[in-house]
Amino acid sequence: TKVEQLLPGRDVKIVDGTGISMPDTPENQAIWPQPKGQKPGCGFPVLKLVGLFSLASGALLESVTDRQNVHDGTLFHQLWSRLKKGDVVLADRAFCSYAAMAELLLRGIDTVVRLHQKRDVDLRRGQRLGQHDRLLVWDKPKDCPDTMSAEEFALLPPQLTVRLVRTIITAKGFRTREVTIATTLVDPVLYPADTLRELYARRWNIELHFAQIKTTLKMDVLRCQKPEMIEKELHIHLICYNFVRALMQRAAHLHDAPLDRLSFKGSLDALRHSAQAIHASAKQPRKQAGLIDQLLTQIASDPVPRRPGRLEPRARKRRPKNYQLLTHPRRKMKVVAHRESNRPQHPKTALS
Repeated sequence: TKVEQLLPGRDVKIVDGTGISMPDTPENQAIWPQPKGQKPGCGFPVLKLVGLFSLASGALLESVTDRQNVHDGTLFHQLWSRLKKGDVVLADRAFCSYAAMAELLLRGIDTVVRLHQKRDVDLRRGQRLGQHDRLLVWDKPKDCPDTMSAEEFALLPPQLTVRLVRTIITAKGFRTREVTIATTLVDPVLYPADTLRELYARRWNIELHFAQIKTTLKMDVLRCQKPEMIEKELHIHLICYNFVRALMQRAAHLHDAPLDRLSFKGSLDALRHSAQAIHASAKQPRKQAGLIDQLLTQIASDPVPRRPGRLEPRARKRRPKNYQLLTHPRRKMKVVAHRESNRPQHPKTALS
């Protein structure tokens, strides 16, 4: 795939976090409290999920959950055992920390992340490797972060060599933005700056993966009333996502189709239309194999068109009903008369 061509011999994995809402029951609130900024009784429990995805296949490799107020970096620490030597971690600036980058480098794992907003971005310092490409040395912080123990922090090196690459993002209709990438891939010959820029641009794939899980598979708001059932419901959604991804990968290999051009929604729709017939032919292996081949052909035959720079604003077409917002617990809430009913009628309308 094109991803494998960017960093030959390296397995790139993307990490990010998201929040998932659920019914407001006392049992769910006890495990996953509502956000602190909401008044008691007016919000919903929110579960924090951090997922580790394969950039090449889009498969969810591992996930970990906790309360909403737990930092993504803390949960990511629990996924380090899922990484292997030679991997490259791709992430946003929430995961840009000296402790994480240094510890992963000790394990033979490189990182490509967006520079944290609190870090200095002066590219006049350090060794110049090219235009908007510098090699700097970071000093070890004095305080141990919450993501690791004092013993682990003591084993970190006193300094870390980090490469900063600036990229300029231009999109039609938006102002030009400058993004600085921090990475431990310091060799400019093996890893040219343009390669790192293109690699970081693919970080957005994880946002699409979460959208497929939460929107297409309808996991944005879970429905179960008990914590144990919430966990089962969550895992069923994640298993279904990986199952569809496995079908897409099989279709891509069988028909020599680019995997990144196959539609997740189209694959899911094709599976739904074929599932009953495939299940009904369980006692006829040849017929069932033929139906599965037809399904894979259908998945591979309708690639998504290339749409560079396509804008996908987070906006809803269907308007919500004009109800009041619940700003107090329901038992204390006072319903104000609807503004439409208080609007004075036109004389002609009133007479009719």
